[in-house]
Amino acid sequence: MKRIIGVDYGEARVGIAASDLLGITAQGLDTLHEKDSSKVVAHLCALAKELNAGEFVVGFPKNMNGTVGERGERTQAFAKQLGEMSGIPVKLWDERLTSSAAHGVLAESGVSGKNRKGAVDKIAAVMILQSYMASL
Repeated sequence: MKRIIGVDYGEARVGIAASDLLGITAQGLDTLHEKDSSKVVAHLCALAKELNAGEFVVGFPKNMNGTVGERGERTQAFAKQLGEMSGIPVKLWDERLTSSAAHGVLAESGVSGKNRKGAVDKIAAVMILQSYMASL
């Protein structure tokens, strides 16, 4: 079975998670601090090869009423670029409230606000990927 890579895409930071080999759990891998989407795509393509990934799941930031705003449109463009460059299918997955849930998890774990910033995107990527895998 091929792994799935989960991505919490942001213009300043990108959280990355990957499924285990059985596709049961998601583990946080990294938070990229990169604004250049082509560099992010190159990193994800290399990671997909390394992990033998067969799919990407990118968090899709919809508005609370279900409409797609400016952030959602940028995410769609990023997902399209990722699919074209990697040759691997990319699914967009509703990510509403994952960042606030990730902040909550880190706060409950006692992680200070200063240290939370770097971890929240990786935790959000785990939540996106775990939610997607639970739907399969």
